[in-house]
Amino acid sequence: MDGDVPRKDEDTHVRVGAADVLAAQARLRRYLSATPLHHAERFGCWLKLENLQRTGSYKVRGALNALLAARERGDTRPVIAASAGNHAQGLAWAAYRLGQQAITVMPRCAPETKVAGVAHWGATVRLHGDSYDEAKAFAHELALQNDYRLLSAFDDPDVIAGQGTVGLEMAALAPDVVLVPIGGGGLAAGVALAMKAQGVRIVGAQVEGVDSMARALKGDTRAIEPVASLADGVRVKEPGHLTRKLLTDLLDDVVIVREAELRETVVRLALEEHVIAEGAGALALAAGRRVAGKRKCAVVSGGNLDAGVLATLLSEVRPRAPRRPRRRQRELAAPLQEPAIAMLLPVPTMPSDPTPAPRPRAAVAAWH
Repeated sequence: MDGDVPRKDEDTHVRVGAADVLAAQARLRRYLSATPLHHAERFGCWLKLENLQRTGSYKVRGALNALLAARERGDTRPVIAASAGNHAQGLAWAAYRLGQQAITVMPRCAPETKVAGVAHWGATVRLHGDSYDEAKAFAHELALQNDYRLLSAFDDPDVIAGQGTVGLEMAALAPDVVLVPIGGGGLAAGVALAMKAQGVRIVGAQVEGVDSMARALKGDTRAIEPVASLADGVRVKEPGHLTRKLLTDLLDDVVIVREAELRETVVRLALEEHVIAEGAGALALAAGRRVAGKRKCAVVSGGNLDAGVLATLLSEVRPRAPRRPRRRQRELAAPLQEPAIAMLLPVPTMPSDPTPAPRPRAAVAAWH
């Protein structure tokens, strides 16, 4: 199948492709409902509201699909994962639903909202390191010592296939451009697998200074420490190897967003569209301002934003007023429609001679 990428995973040789996304959709349908599509008219863009997903993020799709697929293969080992928050929450919820043991390693700087969300579903939480990559190294060490299954947040075929179900749910909209945030690349790779055959342009979004995938796709594979960003969910030093291979073939472009643009987009989403999105969740929409398309759709990937951070943003960021919308030609050409109530009232006519206008009482009588 076109777009399939081979992977060596222990003793098995695994491929991930569009068929795996369809299989993931069949598995997840019993547990997860489709998230809504919302037209953000002031942005001129449709939104796929994954912030309304279980645990507040699309990540639960990949985690749940990975656990279900492993169970089909007879692998019932405890699962461990490193995460900045959303993957850990998704894994915790999935393990709770399936009655499995899950361990999550999160960096000490992880938002309190996300740490509390993981603990709520009964998963074991280990805080280690000051970045996702340090947490990832510690999780790998624990997996080797205890024979846990290490589940990558993005560089795993089952995870990629699960995230791709976001794309299948957007297919009914028939978009010409889909905008996706990129950290390690799992969501972008899955969506690209699901939608590329339909002729949809797939555009990734990263933050300035947090752009490891964009650099890797250009051949720069240096592990550079990402800068601090509101988009903590995409702060990855090294992107996935599987995802990079997929995106090399399937991704049309990557847009680099400035931090100020991202902060403004989070505030505008809250004030104008009444949508609460975390930094990474608003990233694709922020990139959409630079991408042309007749029917654009941006994935709002998560909404797990600390209340204190949101309060600070609302007090500090003053978004620019949106441009006045252009009136479409067909709207100008169409005759003006009378208000519904005007259709009920008698239409006054201008007499040819200067006779007095009828009294209001006559107009009232016409109602009866």
